[in-house]
Amino acid sequence: MNPGNDQNQESAQLIDSMIAELGDWRGELVAQLRQLVLEAVPGIREEWKWGTPVWTHKGLVCAAGAFKNHVKLNFFKGASLDDPKGLFNAGLDAKAMRSIDFLEGAQLDVPGLQDLVRAAAAQNTPAGKKK
Repeated sequence: MNPGNDQNQESAQLIDSMIAELGDWRGELVAQLRQLVLEAVPGIREEWKWGTPVWTHKGLVCAAGAFKNHVKLNFFKGASLDDPKGLFNAGLDAKAMRSIDFLEGAQLDVPGLQDLVRAAAAQNTPAGKKK
């Protein structure tokens, strides 16, 4: 038995439950964000931390949160990421984190978001660490 697989399965079930419980555009958006994150980085892990979905790859990558009027995709080391498409729109003064807040009806820039996820995951590798 692999305890890591049990944890992954439990995390996936908690994320599924969150999406179902939201039952509105926020749940649909979290599901879309989840899919694009999983497709962006082969081997990325889904976890449930701090009551929210978190994705890790050799360290923290990003997390999704649903709030009353928006869904937030938070990049733990976003301040050190290049954002050529200007997707970050929240937490711009934070020392490390950067976020993207999505309002109802927001159109996702899937390639741009996946580029950010890949860059965030790469930061957790020796070759990706900035000096």
